[in-house]
Amino acid sequence: MTEFFIRRTLQSVLVLFLITLVTFGLIHAAPGGPFQIMLSPGLTPEALQMQAHNMGLDRPLPIQYFSWLGDLLQGDLGYTFKNHVAIGDILWPTIKNTFILMGVAWLLTLIIAIPWGIYNSTKEYSLSDQTASFISYIGFAMPTFWFGIILQQIFSIKLDWLPLADMYSMDKEGQVGNLLLHLILPVTVLTLGFLAAYVKYSRASMLEILDQDYVRTARAKGVREGKVIYKHALRNALIPVITIVALDLPLLVAGAALTESVFNWPGMGRLFVQMAVAREYSVLMAITLLTSVIVILGNLLADLLYAVVDPRVQLGKKGGKSA
Repeated sequence: MTEFFIRRTLQSVLVLFLITLVTFGLIHAAPGGPFQIMLSPGLTPEALQMQAHNMGLDRPLPIQYFSWLGDLLQGDLGYTFKNHVAIGDILWPTIKNTFILMGVAWLLTLIIAIPWGIYNSTKEYSLSDQTASFISYIGFAMPTFWFGIILQQIFSIKLDWLPLADMYSMDKEGQVGNLLLHLILPVTVLTLGFLAAYVKYSRASMLEILDQDYVRTARAKGVREGKVIYKHALRNALIPVITIVALDLPLLVAGAALTESVFNWPGMGRLFVQMAVAREYSVLMAITLLTSVIVILGNLLADLLYAVVDPRVQLGKKGGKSA
C-alpha cells in the first residue's frame, strides 16, 4: 500500500505539472491575452509598456511560466490583472461555498442512487425500476440551467416557498436554517443530473454481477437472498461505480458552475464564469489547477477504495492486481 501511494503521488505531481504547462500555454494563446486587458483609451503607449513591465508581461513566456510556478509552490496564486487584487483573497472564500453545494448534492446523490440501483437490479421492470428509468431520461435530457430556471419560476416566483437565489437572505448570513432553504433548489438541480447516471450505473453493475456463476452457486446452496446481494455481490458491483463517481468529479464542478450562475451562488463555478468574461487569466489558471487537484485526489481515493471494497486488489504488490 505504501509503495502504491508513493508511486501514485509522484504520478499525480507529474500530471499536475503538465496541467499547469498546458493551461498556461492555452490561456496565453487565447485571443486577447493578458496584455489586452490593460488596454485603455486613457493610457499612453509608454504607460502601457511600463505597466506590462511591472507585471512581467513583457518577458518571454517560458520565464513567465516558471516565475508563476515558483510563486505557486510558495502558496502565492498571484494577482488579478485589472485591480491587482490577491487571487487567494478572491478564491478561497468561494471554495468553501462550492464545497458546501457540491458536497451536499454529491452525498445526497450517492445515498439515493446506489441503494435504489441495487434494489432495482433485484426488481427488474418493476414500478420502482420504471420510475428510475423515467427520472434518468429527464436527468439526461434536461439542461441544468433550464431546469434551475424552471424551479425558480415555480417554487420561488409563483409559489414563494423557497428563496430565488443567493446563499443567504439579507441579514441572515451564517444561519444554518436559512442556508438549508437556499440549498434546496440548486441541490435538486445537481442531484437530478447525477442521480440519473448513478442509478443506471449501479443497477447495470449489479445485474452483471448477479449473473455470475458464484452468485448462482450461493443461491443454489440456499444462502439467503439478502446475504447473496449484500455480501457476495455488492462488493464487486461497487468497483465500477467507484470509478464512475471519481471520474465524475470534474463534471460536478462544471455543473456547479452553471447552477451557481443561475442561483447566484457565491462559489468557485460562478467565479470562473465571471473571470472568463473579464479575461482574468491568472484567476482562471488558479481555478483550473485547484479543480485538477480535486480530480486527482478523487482518483487516488478511488484506487484506495478498491482495496477496501475488494480484498483481491493488491495495491503496489508484485503479482497482484493494481487498480
